Amino acid sequence: MAKLAGRPARLKRGQFLAEGPQAVREALRLHQQRLAADQPGVVTEVFASESCLDRHPEFEELSQGVNARLATDEVLAAMADTVNPQGIIAVCRFLDVTLQEVLDAGPRLVAVLCQVRDPGNAGTVLRAADSAGADAVVLTASSVDIYNPKAVRSTAGSLFHLPVVLGADIDELAAACRARGIGVLAADGYGTLNLDTLQDENARRRLTGDGPQSEYALERPTAWLFGNEAQGLSPEELALADHRVAVPVYGSAESLNLGTAATVCLYASARSQHLPVPVTA
Repeated sequence: MAKLAGRPARLKRGQFLAEGPQAVREALRLHQQRLAADQPGVVTEVFASESCLDRHPEFEELSQGVNARLATDEVLAAMADTVNPQGIIAVCRFLDVTLQEVLDAGPRLVAVLCQVRDPGNAGTVLRAADSAGADAVVLTASSVDIYNPKAVRSTAGSLFHLPVVLGADIDELAAACRARGIGVLAADGYGTLNLDTLQDENARRRLTGDGPQSEYALERPTAWLFGNEAQGLSPEELALADHRVAVPVYGSAESLNLGTAATVCLYASARSQHLPVPVTA
């Protein structure tokens, strides 16, 4: 169990750890949903302390059919990656899917992490994508392993809510998106398009049925590219985008961090895609 905190063991076994009530709860819910649909389950084992089960009685029902065992706090501490484990750990099978599967499903909103190395940042963006109703998250080659324990914790259970693609080729992704009519936008502080302007034009167009056509219709299916924490998107990655879009900064901060910028961009698209279509006579 403890070895699953390391990538070699995860790759060898095709398994990872989910720690804490929130992550394990979502893992078990997905597990039961898949079993009900005659699909392979997600969770192989659950270890929990008596005190945790007393606080969260719902786990008794959620873990039906799963190899669930009681464990002492000392044993859980030896298994866990955290210093102070929360009393429950699940062993889960890898969840990632192929890029082809994601695109064949006709996504309207996709978050793409390009060479994002920090597990906390990757988990935060995945959680933001889930909250914004995105259809998938894609991590390109050289990005962090999303099954890293810190990344899993940072998703707060969202890892079990939406498809995730790992090790994608950015050139292949951009070409495949265009072939399916999915716009590719790069989140870039020096972008020529302003996100607020795109939102304003979209709202006016969608609510009144008129107004000027912007350079990019924010309501269309979109894949957002988010870059490395330190360097941002590389020139090669920027060149693959249809447009470079800047999030305006009204205060004195030099820029937004990755998680905040991704959240703002994803919610801008989500809002634009969910505005009502104007009714014409």
